[in-house]
Amino acid sequence: MGSTVNLLLVDDDEVDVQGLKRAFKKSKIGNPITVARDGIEALEYLRGQNGKEKLPKPHLILLDLNMPRMNGIEFLEEIRADEDLRTAVVFMITTSKADEDRMRAYGHNVAGYIVKRDPANTFMEAVSMLEHFWKVVEFPQ
Repeated sequence: MGSTVNLLLVDDDEVDVQGLKRAFKKSKIGNPITVARDGIEALEYLRGQNGKEKLPKPHLILLDLNMPRMNGIEFLEEIRADEDLRTAVVFMITTSKADEDRMRAYGHNVAGYIVKRDPANTFMEAVSMLEHFWKVVEFPQ
């Protein structure tokens, strides 16, 4: 892959954030990880607003569904309407198994919908899949 993929982890659950970070470390993946606690903070990183340094492209977004202020679906609606962000590669990673949540996410062109069943194993499996994904897939610039 030509350039380093920057990861944006959007999740308000500190246990899940630490679990994903551990999974990346255990898999020896050193890509930069930026953490946002909700969709509003994630947009600030993606747009370089409110004193946040703009996250360089290419980036991959790992997005939780249920968060305060701006949830995952609202965040997807916002970035898909933004000329500069609409091609962002997003994977939902959530506890929601609801068909309507999954369909709404895919309706906003997510690359995948990952359910946190057993967080430790789910995170390791997700990280392994993502590593293969970004080695093979060409990212939008």
